[in-house]
Amino acid sequence: MLETTLAQLERIVADLLQQNRTLAENCSQLEQDLRHAREENDNLQLAALEQEERQAAMVARLQALIERAGTSSAA
Repeated sequence: MLETTLAQLERIVADLLQQNRTLAENCSQLEQDLRHAREENDNLQLAALEQEERQAAMVARLQALIERAGTSSAA
């Protein structure tokens, strides 16, 4: 009986070690995915800020053109 119990414990420990390795690999993959997602998020935020700056510059140029057109038509 003791031999059977010991064999069962060995199998359980081996299974737990395997599960632990699997979980560690999954955790490592998730950490890598998270780093990638954060990097992509940072890049998207930077691109959005650059787009906003370009749009603001475009609006300023359009407003200047409108003002010039209004000034020249009033003259």
